[in-house]
Parts: sequence; structure tokens; C-alpha cells
Amino acid sequence: MSGKRTTSGRGRGPGRRALVSGGAAALAALAAGTGVAQAAGRGGASDEAPWEPVPVPAQAAVTEYQVPVAGGGSLWCWDTGGKGRPVILLHPGSGSGESWPYQQPVLAETGFRVIGYSRRGAYGSVAGTRAASDTVSGDLNNLADHLGLGRFHLSGSAAGGPVAVDYALSHPDRLLSLTVSGSVVGISDPEYAALTAALRPDPFGDMPVDFQELGPSYRAGDPDGVAAWLAIHERARTADSFPQSLANTITWAALETIDLPVQLITGDADLYSPPSVMRLNAGHLRDGETHVIREAGHNPHWEQPHAWNAVLLRFLNRHH
Repeated sequence: MSGKRTTSGRGRGPGRRALVSGGAAALAALAAGTGVAQAAGRGGASDEAPWEPVPVPAQAAVTEYQVPVAGGGSLWCWDTGGKGRPVILLHPGSGSGESWPYQQPVLAETGFRVIGYSRRGAYGSVAGTRAASDTVSGDLNNLADHLGLGRFHLSGSAAGGPVAVDYALSHPDRLLSLTVSGSVVGISDPEYAALTAALRPDPFGDMPVDFQELGPSYRAGDPDGVAAWLAIHERARTADSFPQSLANTITWAALETIDLPVQLITGDADLYSPPSVMRLNAGHLRDGETHVIREAGHNPHWEQPHAWNAVLLRFLNRHH
């Protein structure tokens, strides 16, 4: 396999530096529910379970590859290996193959072969020539072939969601299950496009990316986590990146043809795909289920990893 090298378990997870101190740290603790702010009213107890910022766990050992793709590009890929069922994680547009430090060791420890990669033009990957490039699902299929995968689980978050759905439409025989998290799914029906555009009026596109993609409770409760997420975002895009095409036109009618177990996940504060939009899309699935992660925005896998991982693992273990 091209460009293969092995890294230790201390590899690609971003470190969580101490970026706050003093009053800011105290405020974060209160906002996260670790201090007296947990109380509801005078002397009352909150019925909401508090959450605490989660440190990045030690990473499993991985083998890294550069997987060649059409047009002179290559995809940076990491793979925990092993004989377990493969799970491929598709990153948000704001991230890269670095976006999964909370998932990689947890899935590996429970027996899965965990694989992540950066799409063309994202961190570690080479975009190649746009005119000669394949579709995003074509690149994914090439990667799966390169790694010798049979059937596998596929999970796409945010902008990784349309890639996952596109792949399910083109290669349903390769998949064991499909998870789409925090994503507008790529639906092109005009009424859906109008609905989602109305959720984010101008000047939404000019707002900071952490405001757009991370929920307010998380931003207030875990400033270190926000800083680590932003560091991944800032490394994610390379100068030669370009948008790739889908192989399919994704519509509600197309969703209705997917004959796979599908789960949709979203954060209760997701500004792109709030719970009502997620349920709207779920109504067009043959075999779908939905989950809402509390106190999370567009990246619940990062903001509330314990809750998100538990939902994913229950689903994967039912569809081996």
C-alpha cells in the first residue's frame, strides 16, 4: 500500500492545552454544570444531568497511508487495523481526518477496525487535478478497494453526510449500515433548500466558524475544546482544495430507495440540521432512526463525545 507508515498510539489526536485560567476557567466550570450554576432557582436542584469537558483520550496505534486517486491526488488515511468490522468516518467540511480523536480509540477498544481519511484538499491529502478527479464517493470506493475492505459501516458528519449518502446510493452492497450526523444530507429538493436557507439568513455566512458549528452551551462550557477544534479547522484546508461532485442527485425520493439500516443524529442546537429537519429527512427512510444529542451543535461527535459514541456503538452492534 502506498506511503505506508505506522505510528504509536500517541499519534494524531490533538492535544488539549491549558488555554484558560483564573476567572475564565471558573466560568467554564459553572457553564458546564460542574459548579453552583447547576442549581435550578433558589435552593432547588436541577433535573438536568451536568456534563463536564472531556479530555482527548490516548489514541490507538494506527497505520497511515497515502492512497492514490484519479487526477494525481492522494488521500491521507489512518487505519487501526485488526480483524473487526470496519468503520469509516467521514469528516465535516470544517475538519479533516484529524477530527476523530474522541471516536478512534473508543471504537477500536470495542473491537472495530476504525478508518479515517481526509478528502482531497483537506489536511494531509493532495487534491490533484480537478478536471481529472473522481466524485467524492468514487474516491471513497477507491480507498475501500485499496484497503481490501468487504462490507463496512459508514458514518458521515456535517459535510461528510452527503458523501455518505452518495456512497450508499452508488454502492449499497458495500455497506453494513449508514450513520449521518449533524448534516443537511445534501437534499436538493427546492422546498428543502428554501427551508434550510431560511434557517441561516445573512449575515450567518460571515459569522465565526465556531459560532456556526459549535453550540452555545459547548462554547461556554469548554473553551479548551473550542480551541482544539479550531486548531483542527485551521489546519484542515489546503491551498489546492476544490469542491468535488457527487455521483448522484440526492433527493427525498432518492433517500426512499436506500435499503440499509440508517440512523440520523443531530445536536439540539444545530443551526444547520435542527431536530425538526432531521426528523423531516428521517420520514423518507425505509429503515431509519433518529437521535438528538443534548447541549451540542453541528458537531455532536466532538461536543458531547460520550453521548454520541454510545449512540453510534449501540447502532453498529445491532447491525453487524
